[in-house]
Amino acid sequence: MKIITWNCNGIRARFPLIEKLIENENPDVIFLQETKIEDKIFPSKSFFDLGYNHLFFRGEKSYNGVACISRIPFDDSGYKNWSNLEDCRHIYIRFNELTINNFYVPAGGDIPDINNDKFKHKVSFLLEVESWLSKKPTQRKEILLGDLNIAPLPDDVWSHKQLLNVVSHTPQEVQLLDKILISGNFTDIVRKFYKVPEKVFSWWSYRSKDWKLSNRGRRLDHIWTTKEIVSQTKKVKILKEVRGWEKPSDHVPIIIEID
Repeated sequence: MKIITWNCNGIRARFPLIEKLIENENPDVIFLQETKIEDKIFPSKSFFDLGYNHLFFRGEKSYNGVACISRIPFDDSGYKNWSNLEDCRHIYIRFNELTINNFYVPAGGDIPDINNDKFKHKVSFLLEVESWLSKKPTQRKEILLGDLNIAPLPDDVWSHKQLLNVVSHTPQEVQLLDKILISGNFTDIVRKFYKVPEKVFSWWSYRSKDWKLSNRGRRLDHIWTTKEIVSQTKKVKILKEVRGWEKPSDHVPIIIEID
């Protein structure tokens, strides 16, 4: 099974790139974040025409939104709401014994302070996810992927020192993400294939005039697997070149191939 996760930053704006991604990589399943589209106008027919007949999505106008686009029938699907909000940040899909969770974690605003409502929302969201995962069985086949909006390791950002007080790389966020990883009995599978101290990014700001030259990126997008999946993982690849395509997202896709 070949799976792609991507924060496309608007499914309508990025649909030509999704088509190109499908043509180049031929994935079995695509998980998208930040689709920014209401369910009633989701481009289902366009995906059917591309051979992806099994869809599950949750969206809202202009913000958030998550989706699964699959060639393979899935046995179950659903979602959870977090922080007492219905802001379309999570879905799950189940293929036989394998469950895949697709997350779009709140960004957290610009000020890493609990008095900042956006940062408070991010913290409460992460705490809820940690509590939820801690109740799951230790042995299970599960993948958690998506835009988690945290770059946890010093080598996941262009400058650990300069970003320590910047939202997405603060010690508080990193500790929360580590707790989620441990509570869910997950492995950061991307870092199994891209070894520390290699600098690894999946996001480059639109503000940079030349993102490739400055290379001031962060690894905000993740794929985690339980140990039952680690040994079955054949390949993980970050498609950095997609950031250079015409009218790109500020995030790039990540591929995982599993037996």
